[in-house]
Amino acid sequence: MVTHVAAEAQGDERGALLAFLEEQRGGIRRALLGLGEEQARTRPSASELSLGGLLKHVAEVEQMWLALAKQEPPAVRRDQSNWHESFRLVGDETVASQLAYWEQVAAETEKYIRSAPSLDDTFPLPPDPWFPPEGRVSLRWLCLHLIRETARHAGHADILRESLDGKTAFELVALERREP
Repeated sequence: MVTHVAAEAQGDERGALLAFLEEQRGGIRRALLGLGEEQARTRPSASELSLGGLLKHVAEVEQMWLALAKQEPPAVRRDQSNWHESFRLVGDETVASQLAYWEQVAAETEKYIRSAPSLDDTFPLPPDPWFPPEGRVSLRWLCLHLIRETARHAGHADILRESLDGKTAFELVALERREP
């Protein structure tokens, strides 16, 4: 862990889950500090991953899961024909626009989780072949899944950033603290 997550208020499970999610979001945001658009689009490894693409992906995935919980359609529908676009900035998409979008999604996630009657409330999973038939998950599961998904990609972001210019997560935390 590069940054410290403050302890939740006694009994504030929602606050704890949301704080850990935000801490992982911060890792991805920090990986983009000081980079230009071209660097954010660069794929510095054998994989197709770029920092800009990771940013777009985590924002879309968080919004998609929130939409599932609300039983609404996702903002962006992905299937085999356009899945590859979820990992790259296309058209007029920029790091700034994706950061702003993710900030909006994060605020919506927090509002929804904090306003739900219970973290034990469930919602149905889609009828996709990788989900159990007629599966349901709780809002607690949703929070844990978003933490896991974001943390996984925050680790990818650390590696990509260090591959681009040698900056480590610790250096990026220091850089973030110096910015106004």
